[in-house]
Amino acid sequence: MDNEIQLISDGDGLAVIGDARAVERFLVSEGLPSKDLGLHRLGSVLNAGATAAQAGSEIAAHSGRWVKLTKESAQIVHKHGLMPTKTPGVSHAMVGQRGSIKSWLQIDKTSVVGNPALLAGAAGIMAQLAMQQSMKEITDYLAAIDEKVDDVLRAQKDFVLARMIGVGFVIEETLTIREARGRVDEITWSKVQAAPTAIAETQAYALRQLDALAEKLERKATIGDLAKAAREAESKGREWLAVLARCFQLQDAVAVLELDRVLDASPEELDGHRLGLKTARQNRLDLISRCTEHLMARMDAAAGTANTKVLLHPMDSPAVVQSSNHVTTAVIDFHGRLGIDSDRQSSETRRWADAAKEVRDKALDTGADGVGAAMRLGNETLDRAKWARGKLSSRIAERALRRRGDDEED
Repeated sequence: MDNEIQLISDGDGLAVIGDARAVERFLVSEGLPSKDLGLHRLGSVLNAGATAAQAGSEIAAHSGRWVKLTKESAQIVHKHGLMPTKTPGVSHAMVGQRGSIKSWLQIDKTSVVGNPALLAGAAGIMAQLAMQQSMKEITDYLAAIDEKVDDVLRAQKDFVLARMIGVGFVIEETLTIREARGRVDEITWSKVQAAPTAIAETQAYALRQLDALAEKLERKATIGDLAKAAREAESKGREWLAVLARCFQLQDAVAVLELDRVLDASPEELDGHRLGLKTARQNRLDLISRCTEHLMARMDAAAGTANTKVLLHPMDSPAVVQSSNHVTTAVIDFHGRLGIDSDRQSSETRRWADAAKEVRDKALDTGADGVGAAMRLGNETLDRAKWARGKLSSRIAERALRRRGDDEED
């Protein structure tokens, strides 16, 4: 059995469980980066009966590693033919030496799939690791855009945003205690029970600000006013994207703590709670996606209007197109970091962003040739932008084209 490993996937990650040497050989042979799964936590909480306790102890003694599901690691899941389990959204396989799939009709007592409580516990831990990975990527995103979200929040006088800073401190403190203790008890959990309300209020506020930027673009009639509104959408939109990213990061942090609390207090309810959190998380992503896509649609429509009037407004028209490109690039990056339609994010999208930047920079340097450059920016770069955004949502392109047709008729 030392050469046998178990593979578990929940759609977001892949857990590899077994003897430490066998797990390491598998990961090296497949070229997969991984992190510790934390199986030791299962042995201490799953004690419903002697058999379950023994199985939990044996599983906890195994090595467990977690791999984020990417295009490459998803191919590994397909390669080894994981089969659905009775736990919703979770699949499993037993793999023998050199990666050959072995029959697991006769489940060994140390198999995770043979014990629903253990499988639910492992799925709960995997969900935590996926959210922690997302939190790290958001931290990298905020650092990459050089946006100090706390500075953005402090600059606001609104009480809703002011609360966000304190909530962040409390959550980070609670995560530190969790790391030190390895669990979330009632006292630790009480520190963050009120946090979701404050985070939700801040998220709603940020979404309203993005909607307001989109509405301003829709109301402007002259190219001069449109250029001013586009510049505001470019500068303010980036800030509110940062606030939304921070909200999402803190919501994931609370969910990690919440799963720990359920694992500690009511492990039999862990699987249902995990599924509920997953649904709520997707609902938040859908809400954010609709709002940011609406802003992109308005920016695209504004760029289309400016492009048709570039000869009459050689300064303001290129500025609108440039702001539209900046906002689109920022939103696509933001979507990628949060995992919104991540399966449709292609290298072509990134190439488009690089091409847009190159053409834009040339437009700024050409001086007297600014009009021609602006037209190329509109005719070539915006076509690529619409293609990229079409990969995110065909609805966006259709609305933008309809708007552009109406403007041309006018």
